[in-house]
Amino acid sequence: MEHEAGELVIRVTAMPTDLNPYGGVFGGWLMSQLALGAASLVTRRTGHKAVVVGATDFTFPGVMLVGDELNVYASVQRTGRTSMTIATRGFGRARASEHQVEVATGLFTFVTLDENDRPRAIAATSEIV
Repeated sequence: MEHEAGELVIRVTAMPTDLNPYGGVFGGWLMSQLALGAASLVTRRTGHKAVVVGATDFTFPGVMLVGDELNVYASVQRTGRTSMTIATRGFGRARASEHQVEVATGLFTFVTLDENDRPRAIAATSEIV
């Protein structure tokens, strides 16, 4: 599904085990969901195994509560010879609402690997966004 923030790659509900001691959704959980979504996009675009080698520029502009749905969108920001950088944005939505609030953003850089876990060149066709 296309969105101004990119392609929908993850949709998941925040559960009680995903909370921090203050009752909000733990930032680490949000980061992990963004990473999972970014990895999914890289793997689909390249058709190969990919591992994260960098994660930067995290922001947490909103708050999620238990039971809220997280929608993660991702888009290819840059493609290198063996790497791909993915921009991610997460939006929270209360269970009984259609209103979404941006709750997390981040950039992830992945390197694609061959069958021997060595860096593998990304084909030019992988750049299609």
